[in-house]
Amino acid sequence: MLLQDGQVTARMWRAPYRPDSPQLLYSLSKSITSIAVGIAADNGYLQLDDQVINFFLERCPERISDNLSKMTIHHLLSMNTGHRFNIYNAVTGEKDWVRSFLSMEVECEPGSHYSYNTPAAYMLSAIIRQATGQHLVDFLMPRLFKPLGIERPVWETCPMGIAAGGMGLSLTTEDVAKIGQLLLDKGKVEGKAVVSEAYVAMATREQSDNRHGATEIDSAQGYGYQFHLGRRGCYRGGGSFGQLCFVAPEPRIVIVATAAFGKGQSQTLLDLIYEHIIDELDRSHIARSLTADSAALWQRFADMEYPVPAPHPIPGDLPDLDGRCYRLADNPERLHRLDFARQGERLEVRLCYEERENRVLEFDFRLPVHIQDTFVKDLAIHRQEAVTHAVWHDSTTLKLILLYIETPYCVNYTIQFNERGIDLHFHINVSLTLRDYRASGMLVEKDLRSE
Repeated sequence: MLLQDGQVTARMWRAPYRPDSPQLLYSLSKSITSIAVGIAADNGYLQLDDQVINFFLERCPERISDNLSKMTIHHLLSMNTGHRFNIYNAVTGEKDWVRSFLSMEVECEPGSHYSYNTPAAYMLSAIIRQATGQHLVDFLMPRLFKPLGIERPVWETCPMGIAAGGMGLSLTTEDVAKIGQLLLDKGKVEGKAVVSEAYVAMATREQSDNRHGATEIDSAQGYGYQFHLGRRGCYRGGGSFGQLCFVAPEPRIVIVATAAFGKGQSQTLLDLIYEHIIDELDRSHIARSLTADSAALWQRFADMEYPVPAPHPIPGDLPDLDGRCYRLADNPERLHRLDFARQGERLEVRLCYEERENRVLEFDFRLPVHIQDTFVKDLAIHRQEAVTHAVWHDSTTLKLILLYIETPYCVNYTIQFNERGIDLHFHINVSLTLRDYRASGMLVEKDLRSE
C-alpha cells in the first residue's frame, strides 16, 4: 500500500491473499510495542528512565550486577541493554522469559553499544503488564486499536501468557498502514492525540548508533525506539521476510508491505522505494503519474496472482491412492505416516506425527481449496487459513502446495511414488525454524492405519 497525505494512492494483494486477512508481522511487532510504551508513559504508568529490575524484584537473580541495575526502559527501547551477544535462544528456551532475561549476564554498561535484542522488546511488554495490570492487547484496545478502527488482533505469547512484544503480532496490511499514518501525523488520529508528539519524535530519532558491523545501508542510519532510521529523514518498522511500515515525513508518504522475501530482498525493496519515489519524484509528480495511469495500474494489480501451477489433466495410469498408507523414515518434521483417501477429483491426505495431533489436508485437482490447518506462525503452532493446490506432474509425481495466507509461508510436498513406497521432498519458501528435507516411505498394510 502507498499512502500520500493520508490518501491511498496504490494498493495490491496477490490472490489468494486478501485485504481482510491478518498478516504475521514478526519484528515489526516491536514498533507497535514501542507505541504502547509511549502511551503508557503519557498516562503516567511508567517513565522511560525507570529501572527494569524495579518491575520484577521477586524474579531477579540473587545477586544483581551493577550493569543490570543500571538498565532502564530507555535501554530496552533503544536496543542498548549492555548484552554483548544474542540472548534470544537462551531466554525463549525457558518457561519464565522474564526471569531468564534478568539472569543473563550484562557484559557492558547499558547505553554503551547497540545490539539487536528481541527479548528486550519482550521485556517492554512484560513491564506494561506489571505497570498497568493488563495484557498488552487489552491495554492497547481502547488506546490504540479502537481509535484506529483496528479489530482485536492476535498477539502470540510467552509460555506464561505475556504478549511476546518483539514478535508475534498479526494485523492486516491496512491496519499497518493506519499505524504508519498515525506516526506520520505525529501521534494523532483526526486531530486527537493517541500517543504524544514528543514520544513519536523520540522514538523516530537516533537513540543508538547501529552502524558498526552493518552490511546494509538502511540498517546503518541509526536506531530509535524500536524503529530503524533511514535515509532522507525516513524511518521504518520492519520484520522478517519483508514486513514493512515505511514513513517518509517530508513528502508525507507511508508505504506498507506484507511480503515473503528471501535474504537481501528487503533491502532491494527499500532501494527501489528511494530510487523511484523518495529521491526522484516530488509529491505532485507521483500523484499526476499515478492518476494518469490509474486504470492500467489497477488492472495490473487485479491480475496479479501467486504463481502456483495451473491444473493439469489427471493421468489415466495413476496409482490407486485410496486407502494407501506410507510409513516415513526419520525426518525433521517428525512426520511418521501419510494416509491417502481419494474420490475422483478430491484428495485427502492425513499427516500423522509422533508428538502432535494429526493434520488432515484437503485438495482438489481442478481448483484451490480453502482449509483450516495447524501450522507454525512465529513462536508456536496455530490454527490458521490455508489455500491448497494439488497437481500431478506425471503418473508417479504428485505435488501438494499449501499457501498459509496469514503468514509468508508457502509449503510444497513433492511425492514420488514407486512400487512399494514413496520419496517425499518437503520445501518451504522462507522460515526461521523449519528447513527442507527428504524422506523415504514404505507402503504398509491398511489395518495399520488404526494405530
